[in-house]
Amino acid sequence: MLQWFTEMMVWSKANIEMWGPSTIIIVIGILFGLGFKRFVHTRLKRAAQRSKWKGDDAVLDAIEPHIVIWFFLGALSLTVNSVEMEGPFNTYISKFLVVVLIGSITMALSRLVVSLFALWADDQDKGFPSTTMFTNIVRITVYLIGVLIIFDSLNISIAPMLTALGIGGLAVSLALKDTLSDVFAGLHILLSKKVQPGDFISLDSGEMGYITNISWRNTIMMERTNNVIHIPNTRLSSAIVKNYDSSDPSFSVKIPIGVGYDSDLDLVEKVTMEVTQEIQDTIDETDKNFEPTMRFQTFGESSINLMVYFRGKRYGDQHPIIHNFIKKLHKRFGQERIEIPFPMRTVIHRNQIEE
Repeated sequence: MLQWFTEMMVWSKANIEMWGPSTIIIVIGILFGLGFKRFVHTRLKRAAQRSKWKGDDAVLDAIEPHIVIWFFLGALSLTVNSVEMEGPFNTYISKFLVVVLIGSITMALSRLVVSLFALWADDQDKGFPSTTMFTNIVRITVYLIGVLIIFDSLNISIAPMLTALGIGGLAVSLALKDTLSDVFAGLHILLSKKVQPGDFISLDSGEMGYITNISWRNTIMMERTNNVIHIPNTRLSSAIVKNYDSSDPSFSVKIPIGVGYDSDLDLVEKVTMEVTQEIQDTIDETDKNFEPTMRFQTFGESSINLMVYFRGKRYGDQHPIIHNFIKKLHKRFGQERIEIPFPMRTVIHRNQIEE
């Protein structure tokens, strides 16, 4: 028993001498990583929030989840050469470090590139939209580059894999013909700027709504009633689309009015323009760079018809403009005793007298 205890003590002492310093270095590395993340990185984020450029925020957000891992890998790499093990143990550890480090950098770089791409797309003023499709393409591209770098670091030839992917890709493309058609149709829609997220459109089939996203297969449209419509990209690509926001989203709002034939047209014009200007000045939905106008148009069957022209900022703004204008104009016409006539029609009825 005493001999067994002595052997255990000797074995424990040898392992402590071998692994103790390495364990301490690894623990210190993890603690340094936690301290750097809590104190240094936090202060850098606060400073970045005060800057006008959003790219520094993207960089700090991308590396935040990987700070402790990088400090751990750095500490582990310091201990690999200090511990001599029989067999290829050190080689396996070194390859493990390389794989984990490249994988971590790839994930951080993917997040950073996607964030920078989104910032750049926002600065283009709808010139190049950042949608799910493009962000997924960017993310997959970065991941593929990272995987190829990992294979190269492990001395794995990628030529047979590329050959197999080429043959397999041909078979997959034939099997997924409809899906690939939607993918390329979505790319065509985005690059041609036919529609973009945020646009209000109407289709030749009658649907109207806001484009919320363009994914691999479908374009998602939200109706004003909050109903979601999924449109296949191939259908949207070939459809006749009216885009209310493609260039200048503002549009003309026309409101027809009829007054009685006995009305003083000068008074009608004066009162109508006063109400029109009041609506223009008080309603936020009106385009302040446009001067509203009114014009007499036709002699109707029972009224003299005129038209008032506003300009709304975008589609949907016409509803509050028309609503408030009709209320105020009806009230002013009542105060000024201006008649808004009912439709009138003279009917001549002749009785045929039979003898």
